[in-house]
Amino acid sequence: MVEKRLYRSRSDRVIWGVCGGLARYFNIDPTIVRIIAVLLVFANGVGILVYLILTIVVPLESSEVTTSKEVIRENIEEMKATASQIEHEIRSTLAKKKDASEEASKARRRSFNILGITLIVIGILLLLASFNFLWWLRWTYIWPLILIVIGILIILGTRRK
Repeated sequence: MVEKRLYRSRSDRVIWGVCGGLARYFNIDPTIVRIIAVLLVFANGVGILVYLILTIVVPLESSEVTTSKEVIRENIEEMKATASQIEHEIRSTLAKKKDASEEASKARRRSFNILGITLIVIGILLLLASFNFLWWLRWTYIWPLILIVIGILIILGTRRK
């Protein structure tokens, strides 16, 4: 009998192949696993923590390493390489946008400012909630409202252009 093992996928991946590997292991659609992972992000960041831990400890599909230490070392090296690649892609995308007109540059700055302010407000709310200052605030209502506001801002931002 062949032992069924969990691996991170090389072919079905968005970042590090964790969701693709889990989907193959449980024989389900990878989109379902990705949706669950995104929903877990909103559960006090549990999804991010679980994803990072699985990225570090689960070996990559068809990996040649045998020991746990080698798996972790190989996975961390791959994480660094992927992060560098993403950084390079972001920098090159932003560099291309520098060639745009002054008006587009102002709109982009405004969008980043709105995103930054939104993230700061969310961070402050989460911090206050962790100290129980906002005991009356129900997060089950706040997360959908935050997502709706971000969606409206995105739609309004695209209509201005």
